[in-house]
Amino acid sequence: MRPLVIVPTYDERANLPLLLEQLLALPGLRILIVDDASPDGTGQVADQYAAANRARIQVLHRTGRRGLGLSYIDGMYVALRTDATHICQMDADLSHNPADIPRLLDAAQEADFVIGSRYVPGGRIENWPLHRRMLSAFANHYIRAITRLTIRDCTSGFRCWHREALEQLPLASIRSDGYAFIVELAWEASRVGLRCAEVPITFVERREGASKLSGMVIVESAIVPWRLAARPK
Repeated sequence: MRPLVIVPTYDERANLPLLLEQLLALPGLRILIVDDASPDGTGQVADQYAAANRARIQVLHRTGRRGLGLSYIDGMYVALRTDATHICQMDADLSHNPADIPRLLDAAQEADFVIGSRYVPGGRIENWPLHRRMLSAFANHYIRAITRLTIRDCTSGFRCWHREALEQLPLASIRSDGYAFIVELAWEASRVGLRCAEVPITFVERREGASKLSGMVIVESAIVPWRLAARPK
């Protein structure tokens, strides 16, 4: 395996150094940081680490319209131009544990893509207030009911893709941004018959910085499942 992990960043200066140290501790893992012109200097921190670890860290500085989905799509195009056999995606806020990546890679031996899941046996959430837990649980029920996806954690951004699986997805035509992008990507994967496995993880609320969950993100996330369900399979 030649794994590469994509980490989108926006104002994650306080979290990025610790995350990168933990990722670098995983032998053979390469890292692609996709920074969305962070005002707090996250991109400069990323550049410093890349300069010291040229063989393992690459930084993509995005300009223009910001957004999680746009960052991932640009990052996936870059990753697919490398020789990576497996392409992972994870948050930069330390809510996803880098130590779980080997378990996702192990599960990828039997599946086309793997989700680090909070909602399968053994999965947990730590330090979230009750309203966030309720919103997340409702969102997953809502998405499954409308789209007929069988994935338990449709909104998890901690994933590992076989290169060949990712190449089958219509990245150029994916319209969602924000967290709805994660749902649309899973729907497209299901649409072309890719096999999914879910590995239990412990999701931990960020320790530093502010959540990117805004009203516009919630609205988009509510609309996108209906748009997907209306499309022909």
